[in-house]
Amino acid sequence: MNNLKEEVLAGKIFVYPTDTIYGLGCNALDESAVQKIKKIKSRDKNKPLTVIAPSFEWIEENLIIDCDLNKYFPGPYTIILKKKNKNFLSHVSNSDSLGVRIPNSDFCKKIQEAGIPFITTSVNLSGEPFANKISDIKPEILNKVNFVIDEGELSGKPSTLVINNKEIKR
Repeated sequence: MNNLKEEVLAGKIFVYPTDTIYGLGCNALDESAVQKIKKIKSRDKNKPLTVIAPSFEWIEENLIIDCDLNKYFPGPYTIILKKKNKNFLSHVSNSDSLGVRIPNSDFCKKIQEAGIPFITTSVNLSGEPFANKISDIKPEILNKVNFVIDEGELSGKPSTLVINNKEIKR
């Protein structure tokens, strides 16, 4: 992979490690790449996706913060926050909220350095078990992505949701 930021901007699809499970992601600003991910997952197009936020500043700029971000980020949490503008990233989440993460993983830190919100969703078909190693991922998914970043076996626990300052284990 030449330059990660260039590949992300070009709309490439990634399978990558987070601090919990393997994720499927792309540039959240690229609507056609986001639609590809929904198609790969056979996911209902109206079901919202989550993004890796490029920074705390990005979160503050676009979302209404109702909790202490430092308590959860970087770490294995997804925080659901209200959007300041309901139409913001509406192809990612067509509701008035957006799930954000800042995982504690090397690859995710590199993604953040690109300064672009990045889709993060489990790499599986909708409703099927998530992957904590590359060999758990079905070939029909792997054949549809541009890059696979393998960091061995991960913890295997999905992120904890934080909604209205309450933690919800999944």
